[in-house]
Parts: sequence; structure tokens; C-alpha cells
Amino acid sequence: MKIAVIGGGPAGLTAAYKLSAKLNAGIETLDVYEASESVGGMARSIRLWDQVVDLGPHRFFSKDRRVNELWLEVAGKEYGIVQRQTRIYYKHSFFSYPIRIFNALKGLGIIEAIRCSWSYFIQKIFPTKDTSTFEGWVTRRFGKRLYQIFFKTYSEKLWGIPCTELDSDFASQRIKKMSFIEAIKNALYSSSAQVHATLVDQFAYPFNGSGSIYTRMKEIIEKRGGIIHLSTPVEKVLVENGAAKGLVLENGQELLYDHIITTMPISLLVNRMDGVPEPIKEKASMLRFRNTILVYLRIAQPELFKDQWLYIHDNSVETGRISNYRNWVPQLYGESDETILCMEYWCNFEDSLWKEDDEKLGKLAGDELTRIGLAKKEDIIDTHVFRIPRCYPVYFKNYRESLQPVEEFLATIGRLHVIGRYGAYKYNNQDHSILMGLLAAENILEGTSHQLWDINTDYEEYQESTSITETGLVSGSGN
Repeated sequence: MKIAVIGGGPAGLTAAYKLSAKLNAGIETLDVYEASESVGGMARSIRLWDQVVDLGPHRFFSKDRRVNELWLEVAGKEYGIVQRQTRIYYKHSFFSYPIRIFNALKGLGIIEAIRCSWSYFIQKIFPTKDTSTFEGWVTRRFGKRLYQIFFKTYSEKLWGIPCTELDSDFASQRIKKMSFIEAIKNALYSSSAQVHATLVDQFAYPFNGSGSIYTRMKEIIEKRGGIIHLSTPVEKVLVENGAAKGLVLENGQELLYDHIITTMPISLLVNRMDGVPEPIKEKASMLRFRNTILVYLRIAQPELFKDQWLYIHDNSVETGRISNYRNWVPQLYGESDETILCMEYWCNFEDSLWKEDDEKLGKLAGDELTRIGLAKKEDIIDTHVFRIPRCYPVYFKNYRESLQPVEEFLATIGRLHVIGRYGAYKYNNQDHSILMGLLAAENILEGTSHQLWDINTDYEEYQESTSITETGLVSGSGN
């Protein structure tokens, strides 16, 4: 077989990694086409000011044995266990995240705490009927006041639309079974077996940054005989007689393959493909992505705050999240006595922020950082801007009405395997994308029929729960 993989992020590179084990044993050619100059996608790491940083905060956590075994296989012993500390900034106060009941009481004050509790109990008596939106879903489980304090502002910054226009799928995938009562239980009890996946208090992290996992995968793929084509964008996938037969590069070169695995944004995939019915193209065009601007700040101080990242739930500033790479593993900063922070801004292509020049973005970030009180202006030595287009699939209200016909159409195309955050239009974590890559490779190698679209929805109940510790893989809840 000749196989092409479009995209060198977690999903695409994992698929290529598994497939590369069969080079010269069933697979003749394995080519990976990555549009940027390096692999890793959003989980890549870069070297900046003699330190290593990620593109925003990235943690790896999974309970799935297959995912954990692969991650450890690649990471070896080059990782540490990070004790997570993250907080929410709201109205000049910091709140622990996950919420700790006494911390919340102290930060909100007794009057506001009573109002939040009363708002929750009102929901128990008169529950919100429409839970199809993010606002309705969260309000039903936390009460209106807690929703407004700890969910509304941040979510509207991230997505650029009111929470009444954001589909509840975002909440059900990211918050899942959490509620007001569960938050209290997590604050009062420490049983790791019951902690929600988004609230785990420790996670595995590679010494050389999140992206080092994918750099190592690239090295192994190439050693086995696969080829990684960097800075090589794919223009479109070729389809003939209802099956994928190859691809066309941006430079016009046409290449034939037996299987195509694609992680390119689903809207671009469909609209550039020949023979797609116009109604399907129209549905695909309705699917949209949110852009990210990362502003890195070089700070002449070794200690600023203890969190790995902060959620900024405050409308007085535009930034939504701030990462502190000094608080992950010491291998990232080495001998440096400086701190690198990353401030995230989310926008659309048409927004003025996306078109702003780097100098003004650096000034904006510096001004907001000092306004929050996390650093002094005179300690900011330098700034660096990194733009990521189309990185968050937007779960606008009833987005499934647009996505489902596109999914159904793509499912009719043989030898085409659509995976990843961009490709499948799923707000994946790394573990979800890794699992997609693993199962896509199995579908090709073993003829299985894993439903890749179901990952990050129906694949949440793992067959065997495991976790990664300092000494390796542990079965069950023993972390």
C-alpha cells in the first residue's frame, strides 16, 4: 500500500507512527505532508530566548491503556509528573480551579456565596428547560450566578459569540458530568477515582516540551523509512469512483495513493474536493474555526506566580488565558533566571486584532499583564507574537445540522480517513487525537471499522482505566 497523511499534528503523526511499523511489510510508501515548518500542530514546542515553550498550555492525561502505552513508548523516561495548579482571575481576585469551597467563599464573600447557593437551589426547583445552549446547560447544573462568574466571560472570549449561541455540546464534552454538587464533593474529598478528567491534579509532561513527543515520532517514522514533508501544504484530495485516489500539493504536483488520512480543516477539505454536491459544500462552508494569537513576554524575574496557567474571567482585559512556563518542569528553562509567559487572544480573520502588527500586540499584552498585577512593566524585556489560524472548531448552536450531512458524505468516500481536531471538527484534547490516529491506522492495517467520528463523544468509557505515574503505567485508579 501507498499511504499519505495530511497534517503532522497529534492525530496525523500518531497514525503515521503506527503505520510506519509496517513499512516494507505491507506498506510500500508512507508520506506525511505538513504545511508548517515543524510537526506537533497545536501541541508543538518552540525554542524562544534560550528556553522551551509550548503554543499555550498543554497537558497530557488519559485513562485509555492504548493511548498511555503509546505515549510512554515514545516518551521513554524523558518526562516528569507535574502537580497541577491553575486558578481563575475574576474581579481582582484569584480562585482555585477546580473550585475549592472555602477559597470560593473567601474570594466571593459571604453575601455572594449565599446568592450563588440560592441561585443553584432555585434551579433545582425551577430548572432551566432549554439546555441546548451552553448557557442553559451550565445554568441548569451550577445556577445562574455561578455560570455568570465562572463560565460566561471566558467562554465568550474564546468563541466570540454569546453563550446563548454556543451549542451545549461544548459543555457536555468539556465539563461532562460536573455540577455544583460535584464541585463541592471535589473540594471536600480527595479520592482520585472520582475526580473528573478535566480536574486531575497531576499530569505527565515531557522534559523538552509537549511537542517533543511528536518530534520523536517524526524521527522514528523517518528511521523506519517514512518521509515527512515539512512546509508542504496540500491543496486538495483526489476522488475517483467514490474513493480517495491521491492528492494535489499546493505547487500543483499530483500524487497517487491507496489510502489518505487527513487532518486538514474539514471545511477546506470538502470545498476543495471535486464532485461534491453543492448542498454539502454549503453545509461545510457554515463550519467555522476560531484563530489564536499567542503573545510571549520575556520577564526579568524568576518567580511571578505558581500556576501553570490562569483563566482570565475578567472583561477589563482581552486576554483569556496566561501560561507560565517556569512552573512546568525545570528542564524547560534550564539555567535561565527569566520567566516566559504566554498570553492568549482569540479572534476571527475579519477582526482588527488578527490584523494588528506585532509591536502593538506586544504592548497590549504588557499593559494587560501589569494591569492584572502579575508583573511590573519595567521587568518586561521583550515580546514575541505567534499566530495560529483555524485552531478551535466553533460549536455554534445547532452546528450538528451543518456537520452531520458533511460527515455522512465523507463516510461514503472509500479509503479516506478523516481525523483530528480540524479534520473531524472536534474540540479534542491530545489524548482524543492520539486515539483517533491509532484507530485510523488499525482500520487500514487490520480492516477494522472503528467509528472515528465517535471519539470524544462515545469513547469516554474506557475498557481498562490506567494512568501514567513517575514509574510508568498503573492500572485502575492507583495514581
